[in-house]
Parts: sequence; structure tokens; C-alpha cells
Amino acid sequence: MKKFRNIALILLVVFTVVIVSLCTYYNYNISRVSSDDTLKVVEIKEGGIKSIGTTLKENNLIRNVTVFAIYTKITGKNNLKAGIYEFSENMGVKKIVDLLEEGKGGNPNEIAITFREGINIREIASLISENTNNSYDDVMAKINDSNYVDSLIEKYWFLTEDIKNKDIYYPLEGYLFPNTYRFASKDVSIEDIITKMLDEMDKELSNYREKIETSNFSVHEFLTLASVVELEEAESEDRGQVAGVFYNRLNSSSFPTLGSDATTYYASKIDDRSYKLTTSELNDCSNKYNTRCQTNVGLPIGPICIPSLVSIEASISPESHDYYYFVNDCQGKLYLSRNETEHNNIINKLKRENNWCA
Repeated sequence: MKKFRNIALILLVVFTVVIVSLCTYYNYNISRVSSDDTLKVVEIKEGGIKSIGTTLKENNLIRNVTVFAIYTKITGKNNLKAGIYEFSENMGVKKIVDLLEEGKGGNPNEIAITFREGINIREIASLISENTNNSYDDVMAKINDSNYVDSLIEKYWFLTEDIKNKDIYYPLEGYLFPNTYRFASKDVSIEDIITKMLDEMDKELSNYREKIETSNFSVHEFLTLASVVELEEAESEDRGQVAGVFYNRLNSSSFPTLGSDATTYYASKIDDRSYKLTTSELNDCSNKYNTRCQTNVGLPIGPICIPSLVSIEASISPESHDYYYFVNDCQGKLYLSRNETEHNNIINKLKRENNWCA
């Protein structure tokens, strides 16, 4: 009996030591990292607890990502909100998690800029100038800075020498991913804004990298087609069909051009689609963006806007069919045609029904 009592006592001591050690380890790792109360501006992105913990660890605000996750699990505080916050190393896990859960403690100077899909570089520059302390001219100068563009080509796999073609208006057109982005203040640099948008494009495009690199199209061509689809078709669910029309035209000797009005508007640098294009604008064959001109075969020289992920997916995986024309009515309903006669019949029918808004 004495022997069993001794074994039990040893196990109890070991168990107690383990529990005490774990508690000590846990308490140490949820305590403040240092006594430094200097505030750090940190962006917490949408994501899981581990991702948030990693961001905090990288900024030396917590000691251990796993313990951080355990704390949120134990306390039930796992609804942490994205945003730009000001944290210090002397806060500790409890205070940081409380601020994240409440969505408080954010940077009062934080700004958010929404770059919607379908806008072009000129409109992006306007949004930046309206929301930050950077001027429109400074944005355009940076985007067209050849040395800066070269540095980006070295950094991002999807940026290639294609964007440096002399006929392209703006090298980064079509490559800045549309989204709402948060920045610490209006003093954000142009480079930081562009980097954030390119990083987002990198994240999204990387899901299709293998398919892109093993296809007959370059990434530049995919984004170019996606940008045309974006401006030609308002309904997301129809973009695969519209992309299919363009693919059919690209693969047919009977239809050498895309015949896209959207490319002609861009070629003329006209952002107002209610403007009626002139005959000279429609027939300007010297502009490599204009796909209405019969001598400009294939895709335009480059993207004409920033496409949405839906349009990018449509350009990479278009719907297969035998249509070569499309048109929308005033409600956005899509009509596909196999030939010009069918196409014109649909247009005439829509006109008779007062349902033609082109």
C-alpha cells in the first residue's frame, strides 16, 4: 500500500507541476510584451484568428499566436473586427482582444477608399486625389514612371514587359484590383496604395496561375479580355457567355475584330458612356485600343479598366457556345445571336418594344 501511495503522490506532484507550468506559460504569453506604450498603427485584415494573431505577433504585440488563439477560444471572444488600430506593446492580449472585439481603439485618422470594378486609371487617380493628400498629377506621374514600373515588374509575377508597350496609355491599367482599402491617414503614399492593390490582385490571380501559364493566352491578354467583358456586360451571371462570344470571334477568320464600343470609348479617353461616338472616333484605326476598326484584329493593346474577379474568371473559363453577337435590352437582359441577321432582328424588335437603350 505504501508503494502505491508513493506512486500516487509522485503522480500528483508531477500533475501539479505540469498544471502550474502550463498556467505560468499561458499567463506569461497573454501578458504585455514590454512596458513600451508607444502606439503602433496596425491594419487588421479580414481573416481567421490565426491570421490576426500572426499580424499581431509580427508587430511584436503578442508573444505567441497559439496562446492568443486559445485565449479567444476560452473567453469566447472570437468575433474580432478588421480595421486599422493603434496598439502598444504594453497592452497585453486581453486589452487587444477587447479592442478588436468592440471594433474600438481604431486609428481616428483612418481613411477608406473604394475602387469599384470597371473604373480606369484616370478615375483611380481622381479617387486618390480626392481622399488623400496626393494630387492627381502626382498619381499619374508615378503610374507612368518607367523606373517605378520596372521595379514592380521585378516584384510581381503577373506584371510583364507587355505593360511597357508604347501604345498603352497607362502601364498599370487593369492590374489594380478593385476593392475597398483602408489606410492609416490621408498622408498615405501613392506607392502604398498601389502596392496594396497589386498585392490583392496577386492574391486573387495566384489561384489561376497554373491555368494562365499553361494556356495560349498571356496574363496580359486575359486581363485585357476581362476588362472588355467588364464594361460590355453589367450582369455578373452573363459574363461567361459574353466572354464566349469574344473567344468565338478571336478564333474565327470571319470576325477579325471584337467590335466592342467599350474599347472605342477608352481609345478616345471618353468616360461618359452616354456620349455618342463620332464616325471618326469609331473608325480611328491608328489607335490600338479601338476594336471597332476593321484593321485592328484581335484584342485591344491592353486592359481598358480594372476588371472584377467575376470578369477575370469569365475570361479564363468562358462559356462554350456558337454565338458571335450579343446585345442587352434596357433591363440588362442578354440576347445572343449566331449571325448579323439574327442580331439586327433582335435590335429591331427591342426598338419596336421601346426596350432599346444603347
